[in-house]
Amino acid sequence: MHPFSTRRRLFAEALGTALLLAIVVGSGIMGQRLAGGNDAIALLGNTLSTGAGLVVLITVFGPISGAHFNPAVTLVFALRRELSWATALAYLGAQLVGAVLGVWAAHAMFAEPILQFSAKLRDGPAQAWSELVATFGLIATILGSIRFRPEATPAAVGLYITSAYWFTASTSFANPAVTMARALSDTFAGIAPTSAPAFIAAQLVGAVFGWATFTWLLKERTR
Repeated sequence: MHPFSTRRRLFAEALGTALLLAIVVGSGIMGQRLAGGNDAIALLGNTLSTGAGLVVLITVFGPISGAHFNPAVTLVFALRRELSWATALAYLGAQLVGAVLGVWAAHAMFAEPILQFSAKLRDGPAQAWSELVATFGLIATILGSIRFRPEATPAAVGLYITSAYWFTASTSFANPAVTMARALSDTFAGIAPTSAPAFIAAQLVGAVFGWATFTWLLKERTR
């Protein structure tokens, strides 16, 4: 039996996802305001804040809910039969609600209009491919670390996302809930609603490929 009730696990997923989006969007706004038009500096600030925040959030919420904060990660754990499909759907709802609330919290902190839609287009095959690669790598990081060094998972995920911000053309959203919520922010971290479906599709494909690949790779040979 899981040591925490389903209600507490869902609240942890919603709260953790909200804090993650507040970090992503808030640091993007702060970075852009302080960078004086230098997008590289703004992205660097956004990157470091997100990576560091992930380490803390996974450390805090991991023992409660698993700290998925990501429908792609939840999908993988459902495929691994470590989460029932009913619970996975509940996690998805909690993550989506938390993500939107986190964006709104960031807007409020920086005196931005609460309700927005992004105009920042992120279109094209290269962007979608980047999201597939980014999500594949995220799943690889999670499954590999929980198999061999579970205590290092928070740091491993934070470091991977920090890296992926810079080696992917899309800046590594790697998360359908994050993608949908960032469509509601016309700020540095935003994505146009018309660009979001391709990102989400690529993320889900990358997650399934990651699950299939590492299910095979990490399976011990039997005599």
